[in-house]
Amino acid sequence: VGIAAVGGPRGTTPGQQLRALFYALPPGESSFRTVEEVPDYVEKSIPFFITFIALEFAVSWLQKRKLSGRINDGISSLSLGILSRLPDVLFRSVDLISYIYVWNNYRLFELPWDSPWTWYLTLLGVDFVYYCFHRISHEVNILWAAHQVHHSSEDYNLFTALRQSVLQKYTSWMFNLPMALFIPPSVFAVHLQFNLLYQFWIHTEVITKLGPLEWILNTPSHHRVHHGRNPYCIDKNYGGTLIIWDRIFGTFEAEDAKVVYGLTHPVNSFDPIMLQLRPLAHIWNTFWATPGFCNKLSVLFKGPGWGPGKPRLGLPGEIPVVTGKEVPFNPIVPAYLNCYVVVHFAVIMDLYTDLLATVTMLSQGTVLLRIGFIILSLASFGLLMENKSTAGILEIIRCLVFIGVYKLGYFRSQFAFLGYAYEV
Repeated sequence: VGIAAVGGPRGTTPGQQLRALFYALPPGESSFRTVEEVPDYVEKSIPFFITFIALEFAVSWLQKRKLSGRINDGISSLSLGILSRLPDVLFRSVDLISYIYVWNNYRLFELPWDSPWTWYLTLLGVDFVYYCFHRISHEVNILWAAHQVHHSSEDYNLFTALRQSVLQKYTSWMFNLPMALFIPPSVFAVHLQFNLLYQFWIHTEVITKLGPLEWILNTPSHHRVHHGRNPYCIDKNYGGTLIIWDRIFGTFEAEDAKVVYGLTHPVNSFDPIMLQLRPLAHIWNTFWATPGFCNKLSVLFKGPGWGPGKPRLGLPGEIPVVTGKEVPFNPIVPAYLNCYVVVHFAVIMDLYTDLLATVTMLSQGTVLLRIGFIILSLASFGLLMENKSTAGILEIIRCLVFIGVYKLGYFRSQFAFLGYAYEV
């Protein structure tokens, strides 16, 4: 990429990694000369994700005598999270590739990478750009088709934070490019991760209000509003780390009536492939069904609620009324089937983490085979949790494929003692 590594990549201590989740690593601990030195804070945070999810379940049980989520919705969120990261196994992040290209070829001047002022400026810059892109992704239909994946859960918990779109990163990268004219890529790479990590812990109901911090930071209370489908919640609180942008630009709304989560028109599926593609199919059908060239362009570039004769973002009066008695999509599935999915999902998680750890040592064919099998498995689990009639056939095919490629040595577990158990 045209940037030489100096000193090699640095690791992070568990304490530093924990503080990174809360954007609490100061410039002296998170400033690097080159991109190659920047730790993969997101990947190193996986143990903390698991720990905090378990802690959230425990606190929710103590507070309300009920768990903070459901098996089907939780696995669906994790599946979407895995799916969103699979392209990064094959290609370097498009955000960094494009940013480094602009930096190498078009930068106007170079801010010092080790200056605290550069660090704080980048914090504000990355968060402001996130606010702009996030707002546009709600107001432009073709971008909403990707972003809506994150809003598709009817639960609100730390699993929801991991529910991400495969496609969104291929549109968000261009919003960061103005910063590449003067902010070093290594500083940008740190804050891109910190901004993402900060948004993990705010996806919870077990934290109520945070006092004076509510004026400056994006908090669980503010972000609950953003995920609501109540009319007062629609298109509000776009901030990532800071809530000041919403207060400045008039998109702030405080939490009031009980928030009902999810999309105004729920997708009603746990299949990660369906959740990714159905909105695009809807836009495709609407595009061809709408008369007039200008109207067709409006289907793509105006709001999701737009229609001929309506304002750009649609009519607020057409937002479905929320009664508070809405029942989340929750097909009745035998307990043994839920247990089956949980066990097999754990196997896929093992294969996925092994893929991340060994990808540089594998042939491209093996990597593609593993990715294809992971996608097949996640789709099968989604259908099983919906109790679809075709799920059994697909699952038998999946298991036969697994046995074949496992015996041929294309898959392997991180834990050698589980090999025989996997075959069983």
